[in-house]
Amino acid sequence: MSDDGGSTIANEFDHLDALTRIARGEQAALSQLYQQEGAKLLGVVYRIVKDRGMAEDIVHDACLNIWQRADSFDPQKGAPRTWIFSIARHLALNAIRGRDRHVYTELNDPHEFAEDDTYQHASQVEEAFDWQTGQRMDECLHQLETERRNCVLHAYVDGLSHAEIAAYTGTPLGTVKAWIKRSLLRLRECMA
Repeated sequence: MSDDGGSTIANEFDHLDALTRIARGEQAALSQLYQQEGAKLLGVVYRIVKDRGMAEDIVHDACLNIWQRADSFDPQKGAPRTWIFSIARHLALNAIRGRDRHVYTELNDPHEFAEDDTYQHASQVEEAFDWQTGQRMDECLHQLETERRNCVLHAYVDGLSHAEIAAYTGTPLGTVKAWIKRSLLRLRECMA
């Protein structure tokens, strides 16, 4: 962590360079990206799916997805780290929907959804919405003060508890809780 408290270890890793090298087919770059973000991706996905095995599978799929789609990343549309995490988050949400849809189709005609392309179209719309939402969220996050933004990212991207954030940043626990609470309110207003 730097003296100003604004940079974290994750910020020292060059995500854009890694994606550029992955797009060129450099497996070492994907390995480095996984070493840098794998545990955090697992934490984010696990919080969504609540199943360790499924979360590990989704992170694996996310890495394959990143490998296959790295050349489609556009830095003009958002931050590389946001793009990486949105892929994992999107796969996790799809897995949850898939579980729910599986339960639903067991209760109804299983062929009902096979002929209906509504789900495919909805998935494309959700993916576009997810990208736009991620881009807007990135813009809103950058409006927060550095310390507050870092606390929100530590909580919701890195999966750290308030106490872990307080210990990591050297900030009193009450301050961390207040910063996160106020920051979430500001983000909600910004996203509205």
